[in-house]
This record gives sequence, C-alpha cells and structure tokens, in this order.
Amino acid sequence: MKFLVLKNSSYEHLEKAFREWLDILGYCAQTVYNMPTLVREFLHFLESNNVNQITGLKQKHYKEYYNYITSRRNLKRGGGLSNNYINQHIQALDKLYEYLSHKGVQDLPPVILKQLKLEKGNVTVLSQEEIREFYEVANLEGETIKEEALHSRNRAMLTVYYGCGLRRKEGVNLAIDDINFDRRIIHVKHGKNYKERLVPFSKTGSNYLQQWIYDHRAKLVKSQKEGALFIGMNGNPMNGNTLYVRLKLLQQQIENPELQSKNVGLHTLRHSIATHLLENGMDLQKIQRFLGHSSLESTQIYTHLIDRSSSFSEAVAKVDLIEKDNGEL
Repeated sequence: MKFLVLKNSSYEHLEKAFREWLDILGYCAQTVYNMPTLVREFLHFLESNNVNQITGLKQKHYKEYYNYITSRRNLKRGGGLSNNYINQHIQALDKLYEYLSHKGVQDLPPVILKQLKLEKGNVTVLSQEEIREFYEVANLEGETIKEEALHSRNRAMLTVYYGCGLRRKEGVNLAIDDINFDRRIIHVKHGKNYKERLVPFSKTGSNYLQQWIYDHRAKLVKSQKEGALFIGMNGNPMNGNTLYVRLKLLQQQIENPELQSKNVGLHTLRHSIATHLLENGMDLQKIQRFLGHSSLESTQIYTHLIDRSSSFSEAVAKVDLIEKDNGEL
C-alpha cells in the first residue's frame, strides 16, 4: 500500500522508476497510480523476508507472496472482489518483470501465477461504516488555506459520487448552474446515452456543496466565466483521472488497513449508495430512476440485499445520517 515504508533505498528507487516508466508508456492515470502501489507492497514483503536486492528474487517468493495476499484478503469483511484484488497484484508483478527485463536485469524468474476467474456481476461495495470513515477524513481541519480547500472539495466529491450516485463522467461534466439549492436537485444533463435526469441531494450534502462553491472554489478558479464544479489547484477544471487520484489519496489517509487495501474508485461510491438505499428500504424501481439505468436489469445486481419498500425521501433521509454523523455544517 502507498504508505508502507521501504527501508531499502534501491527498492524506493525501483518503485519510482517503475512509475515513471508506466507514465512514459502512456498508461492511464489509474494504472500509473495503482500498479506501483501494489509493487510497493510486494517489495515490502520481500524486505520482511530478508530479500534486500531484486536480484535475490526467486520463484518461491512469488508463491509465498501469493499465499500471503490470498490469506490476508480472505479475512476482509465483504470480500466480494477478492479474486479481482489478487489478480491486480499478479498483473502488477507481471508488469514489474517486464520492466526489469526491459532494463536488462538478468536471471530473474518469470511470473507463473495464474489469474483467478472472476464471477460475472461482482461489484465492490463499501459498508456504511466505511463510507463514514471517508467522511471523517474529509472533515478533518486543514492547517493551511490549501488544505482547507482540498478537504472541502473532497466533501463535495463524496456528495456528488456517493450522496448523488453520479457516474464518473456525469460528475466531471457537472456545472454550478446544474445545482438547484432551493430544491436540492442536481440536473444531470450529460448522462449515459445522452439521457438527462434530476437527482436529489441531502441537507448535509447541500452544505458541503455550498461551502466548496462559495468559500473555496471561487478562490481557485482562473476565470469567473468557468462553470465547472470541480476545479483543481491550478485553477482549471478537473477530469475523471484527477478526481480518481484525489479519492485514492483520501482513501489512504484512513487509518484502516482493511479499507486501504480495497479496490475503490468513483464508481464504487455509486455502487455503495445504491446498495445502502436498498438496505434502507428503497424500492428497486426508485433506485433505477435515481441511478439513471435504462432497464431494471442493470439495477438488479443489488437485489442480493434486503428487498423491502419505503418512500424515496425516507431512504435518502436514512443515508443522510451517514453524512450527519460526521458533523452538520
């Protein structure tokens, strides 16, 4: 994981060089961020087993590491994507071997680990307690004006992607004018297949969005004509990759190794709110409209959970408690 400490300076250099190599080859931001983080965990494992030079790597170390991550992952709560998690590690080892071979490192054993089969329809879903942990970190006070702005933007990001369940691109395309604070409604104008929909947000979410827009965003944006909701520290609109990286950095600040190791992305927040609404009693058809699914079949991936009916407002009010538990602004 990102904050595992490597004692060996050669391993630190290897991780950094590997990250730069991926970036030069043109891999997407998610890969450039995730893969070296997984490699760092492998290098930390080697250090723990007194393998302090990459040239000391043997075939047995791959197998021992595989057994380590498999047993550790099986202890996780939920564990719905444990096979996917393990496969990501195997892919990272494959790519590391490719990099080292490209750099001319001799006599390294190839990775012969077989990837696990994924069950169709599995999705990563965070528990309501895990979502609370995200909000707790996002609600920490910043020591500088910049840190305060980052925390505020993180809360707005959680509101849009968890509280409103927007898709990645829908959130990226969101403009300030799309938000109606009087009705507490977001107008999604650029949904999948060009479909539009109206999505409600909670009182707490409204406070988070207003704090970001009026207290912090206005200080960052280069041009007052810029309408994008999410603005980076450079004053320009953020894209999906930069928002994803911000979410991953937020995840790694949580002092929960189990949650840190989970495969979390912006779409994970969407899956999680849908699941929590179902747990809290919302009818599946209402969730379908909330998510903007064209057919009910797409929403039925959540039906392995509780199936009972309640009004939309009641279900949203229950989910709003997750945000409120971390401090109504």
